[in-house]
Amino acid sequence: MSGPLAGVRVIDLSNMLMAPYATQILGDMGADVIKVEAPGGDPIRGIGPFRNPGMGAIFLNSNRSKRSIVLDLKSAAGRNAVLDLIRGADVLVYNLRPQSMARLGLGYEELVRDNPRLIYAGMYGFGQDGPYAARPAFDDLIQGGVAIPSLAATADGGAPRYAPTAIVDRGVALWAVGQINAALFARSVSGHGQKVDMPMFEMMASFVLGDHMAGQAFDPPLGPPGYVRMLNPHRRPYRTEDGHVCAMIYTDRHWRSFFRALGREAEFDADPRYRTMTSRTENIHALYAELDALLATRSTAEWMALFERADVPAMPLATLESLLDDPHLAATGFFRIEEHPSEGRLRSMAYPGTFSATQPAGTRPVPRLGEHTAEVLREIGYSDERIAALTPRPAATAGNQQEA
Repeated sequence: MSGPLAGVRVIDLSNMLMAPYATQILGDMGADVIKVEAPGGDPIRGIGPFRNPGMGAIFLNSNRSKRSIVLDLKSAAGRNAVLDLIRGADVLVYNLRPQSMARLGLGYEELVRDNPRLIYAGMYGFGQDGPYAARPAFDDLIQGGVAIPSLAATADGGAPRYAPTAIVDRGVALWAVGQINAALFARSVSGHGQKVDMPMFEMMASFVLGDHMAGQAFDPPLGPPGYVRMLNPHRRPYRTEDGHVCAMIYTDRHWRSFFRALGREAEFDADPRYRTMTSRTENIHALYAELDALLATRSTAEWMALFERADVPAMPLATLESLLDDPHLAATGFFRIEEHPSEGRLRSMAYPGTFSATQPAGTRPVPRLGEHTAEVLREIGYSDERIAALTPRPAATAGNQQEA
């Protein structure tokens, strides 16, 4: 057993970033993930930089541990082939809108008749009982819909802006891995599969409102929504004499230790604003402003040394460049140089968790478009002649975008 999901077969009918990132994790966990691509390939293949067309950097970091086959699901032959694959699968993952799956003849009720053990896992924009049900969705749209840009504007007084990373796509993907594994566990008990719907909007609404429901958590409300500490304009990396430092002086012990390290513990005891979590939250704007001014008086190294002595959580502010050279990541073997069959030497990232017995890890290099079509179809009994008729030579570059 090479991973906790060894023996599980996943048919991956997804593209772009969210669902492919989830299925990469399932593949790292040992599942046999078969990525079904349209003849033009996953559009993410075309986002550079790349050494060869169709093998862009974002694709390389979202699609290892998979096999790629090319099928045109809009053709009768392609649809029949994917139905044959699904009959023997444990999990189907898709990110088309449910309406699109129904038009393709790939709805849950149709598939479960032939495979009652199937986990039918949909990752798409919106729950199907509301007025947004048929809308398309992308990371930026959901960020806007759950107020992330508005929160940024409230916090710093600037214009609304999206988080500069795919927080929705990757956040929902991580959530989906847990949902799919839970469904597999439930099947191990009941013997039956089920449909698992994972709408981006609802998941991210719970993500954001978990922090920011605030007074609206009560009925009648005790105040407006919004967690004041997170919306504080001074909640940001603190400028030092020579750079920036990220410090989290949060608990009673943190604040007392910090003032003790400064030689100002009596001041801490005398100021009621510092006394409890409640009093600090009520005065958070003033306290963070004072902290902002204080940290500008010493160098980053001096503050890091003081925070370490006081056992206060802190990190120097990283850049993308410094993150790639981080000494902790180097010591833990997080980055590895691997030889890809077509792309040459690549920097890859290790699976960021440790199992004592069934360690997940990348199981296959990122596939070229359609690389495993013949191999996979032979496994379900297709002849070479049938495979040749079914699979035209794949395009060299990705560009035929499926509907999200």
